[in-house]
Amino acid sequence: MIPRRPRLLALPLLLVAGVSLAAPPAVAPVVEATRQAFDVPGIAVAIVKDGEVVFAEGFGLREIGKPEKVTADTRFAIASITKAFTSASLSILADEGKLKLDDRVIDHLPDFQMADPYVTREMRIRDLLTHRSGLALGAGDLLFWPATTHSTEQIVRRLRHVPLATSFRADYAYDNVLYAVAQRVIEKVSGRSYGDFVRERIFVPVGMADTVINADHLPGGADVATGHAKSDFSRLGPVPPMTWSNNQAAGGIYSTVNDLTKWMRVQLDGGLLGKNADGSERRLFSAERARGMWQLVTPIHPPAQPSVPQLAPSLPQFAGYGEGWSITEYRGQRLVWHTGGWPGMVSRLTLVPQHGLGVIVLTNQEIGAAFNAVTMEVLDHYLQAPDTDWVAAYAAGVAKAQTGADAKWAAHQAARDARSRPSLPTAAYAATYADPWYGNVTVEQEGRGLVMRFAHTPQLVGDLEHWQHDTFLVRWRDRALNADAFATFDLTPDGKVRELRMEAVSSLTDFSFDFHHLRLAPAP
Repeated sequence: MIPRRPRLLALPLLLVAGVSLAAPPAVAPVVEATRQAFDVPGIAVAIVKDGEVVFAEGFGLREIGKPEKVTADTRFAIASITKAFTSASLSILADEGKLKLDDRVIDHLPDFQMADPYVTREMRIRDLLTHRSGLALGAGDLLFWPATTHSTEQIVRRLRHVPLATSFRADYAYDNVLYAVAQRVIEKVSGRSYGDFVRERIFVPVGMADTVINADHLPGGADVATGHAKSDFSRLGPVPPMTWSNNQAAGGIYSTVNDLTKWMRVQLDGGLLGKNADGSERRLFSAERARGMWQLVTPIHPPAQPSVPQLAPSLPQFAGYGEGWSITEYRGQRLVWHTGGWPGMVSRLTLVPQHGLGVIVLTNQEIGAAFNAVTMEVLDHYLQAPDTDWVAAYAAGVAKAQTGADAKWAAHQAARDARSRPSLPTAAYAATYADPWYGNVTVEQEGRGLVMRFAHTPQLVGDLEHWQHDTFLVRWRDRALNADAFATFDLTPDGKVRELRMEAVSSLTDFSFDFHHLRLAPAP
């Protein structure tokens, strides 16, 4: 049963000596209700208001079964919230005259290619940040998700084989792979590795001393959250840390809510770091670039409709994407925000510029409803919005998604011909299959069964169970992936395997498992 959400104290604005002050909300009761409702071991929350940190605290456990508590200094993977740091890095280089956001990518990376020569020629640096390239949602993510042996250079080189789904700049479709290209641009122009550049040019001047690039740079014995996932969508347990050394720019940062308050203050101050002794400004990036990063570039039309009526108050009047930021509206106020999704950890950072407000919520469980519920409660407090039970609203959305996934699985079972048999002997399916952009996937006979292995992705090892006809169900041995897939073998008239196609079984599987974009053919 979903616990009743304790209502945030709806305190009015207090007028003191003509100055408008906003009291911080009662966060703890809502966070604890959220943790209970969505089975989240630990959450950290921080709030910035009018240049001051008014709340920063951790709740719950860093790892289930262990006593260490989450604090405001606990490091979490912030995943795609990293994209704003990549955008800021390009803005710093633009301020220094080393590039322009309207430069063609090929002017800095001559070997860069997309699947279409026109797109290759016309792709600008800004296009790398704004999800309007023509790629489908998550296309190419298997090049680095889960962690792969591909280098950043190999990812960028293989991008030319990833097919486009729409016309260039025609539609919004979220991608990660073009941030690997942005990473290479930053490295080429600056002469520094992405990690070194972000550390020296952003973390140090902002004062983010506990923030690092990738799990392999976490100091030993540090205050670090362990990610958790529900294996088979049911059993909660810890998952190992993941490193995107080959696409750091898309989601490689680990940080704390205390450090991220400093980042939010710089953002809300338009790039201003402070004043020098002579009164001149110290800036991370220019005010012009601050406005540019928050300008809506790619519209999302229409905005995604709420999945359940309880979430109707969250429907924005407009939605789109800027340079590494989502741009939407809530109750007449512009929101500048981003979420992050990582194995075992998800997060959200939200800015309300007109109110000088910033909210960061970091969690160590794979359920976005938790960070959304806490964020919306805080926003409602400061915007003096009508009371909405966001914990219950998002719980209803989760329940509907689960019901939909169950119905889809039931439909698969109903359509299955369980009496059918494979067309070929088991050994005839065993081969090395090659995809133009990912590389090799092997199907090997082990004992009386088949095992699939992705050559560049150690975690993607799965056993094939016959489903029907020439379709098999791939059950990954790492059950925390929650990404089981159908694998269908297409045969020639002579009974040889012509092609292998795949697709995720569950609608709850993360879109970055883009099996459906693979075109696997027997390798020569």
